[in-house]
Amino acid sequence: MKKNKKKIIIANMKMNGSLNFNIDYLNAIKINFNNYKNLNIGLCVPYPYLFQAKEFLKGSNIGWGSQNVAKFENGPHTGEVSAEMLKDFDSQYVIVGHSERNTAYCESDENIANKFERIKKYKMSPVLCVGETLIEREAGIMERVVSSQIDTIIQIYGAEIFEDSIVAYEPIWAIGSDMAATPIQANKMCNFIKEHICKSYNSDFENFNIIYGGSVNSKNAVQLFTSESLDGVLIGRASVNIDEFSQICSTADSS
Repeated sequence: MKKNKKKIIIANMKMNGSLNFNIDYLNAIKINFNNYKNLNIGLCVPYPYLFQAKEFLKGSNIGWGSQNVAKFENGPHTGEVSAEMLKDFDSQYVIVGHSERNTAYCESDENIANKFERIKKYKMSPVLCVGETLIEREAGIMERVVSSQIDTIIQIYGAEIFEDSIVAYEPIWAIGSDMAATPIQANKMCNFIKEHICKSYNSDFENFNIIYGGSVNSKNAVQLFTSESLDGVLIGRASVNIDEFSQICSTADSS
């Protein structure tokens, strides 16, 4: 597998922001983050602000995208947003399978697989979140849990669909808890995920990346970026704090 020379930073704004907040926020990102040459930075915003993100970030080195997508192509699905609609705003990244959505809306692995395929169909990069609960980790079945989340996609669409894709190992017990996985835990699971998918593909990928998410901040990012298996990070709360966001990017850029 070829190592991506650029670290990947995906920022999940979650349900934050406003038209006024975003003016200063997006301007600060464009001014302060555009000069990182060793990073691929993607900002995943709430649906209503995709147009604003496009207007502010077009022409920069910073990508943008969404935090979710519908599993449907189109039709009578009130409140849903399709992959084609996201592509209309030149979205580059789409988060799928985030545990906050899985918990709130009971998304199945099959639904997530269908969303993953829709994202790829419109030539965007899916950011597939996988991870285990604390009970599952303490029971020692974390690899079985994570592999089952991945295998549904492989069984339906084949392992080759992971080319030009991103998998975010985001242990559920770490999200919003201020208790990130240790570099050893993250490294072990990320290596497992890479080996599992490549074994299913029976080959290496040209462009497939594994990133870590779950209470990433400027302090633990220093340790996380020492892990050889990590291609980057997925940040949540820290993404709406420009100082934290900037420090994480600076750490990644120099690692």
